[in-house]
Amino acid sequence: MKRQAGFTLIELVITITIIGILAATALPRYIALQTQARTAKLQALYGSMRSAAALAHANCIVDLAGLTTPSTCTAAAGTTNMDGTAVTMVNQYPAATAAGILTAMQVSAATDGITITAGNPVIIDINGGTSPNCRVTYTASAAAGAAPTISTPVTTGC
Repeated sequence: MKRQAGFTLIELVITITIIGILAATALPRYIALQTQARTAKLQALYGSMRSAAALAHANCIVDLAGLTTPSTCTAAAGTTNMDGTAVTMVNQYPAATAAGILTAMQVSAATDGITITAGNPVIIDINGGTSPNCRVTYTASAAAGAAPTISTPVTTGC
């Protein structure tokens, strides 16, 4: 008589049950990680937007002081050079355009997993989130020397 080796049906059922229980407990944590990742990405874009606006403003002030040649930034418009790229300015801050704040931030909808709605304000939504509940907006400066309006990120739908 030949003896056969292998798993019994009850051993296979118990193993599959244990794997199912482990998967059921891990899935909610995985979903929470996606939400946390989208929230972190939105916070990073918010910080990038604030920093880009501040750096472009500082660069424009240096331009207005006559410390760069040729001076391309004016009190109401013009451009400023950031990393060899011209950033369109309005009232000494980046304009709410692709050539303005988006160029200063160095972001792209094609490569960064975001959806950009052009206009004033520029709206950036995180792909995978529930629009409009995972976004940040940038509204251009309305008067000379007035800072632009950068909304606090909305993370309820990330």
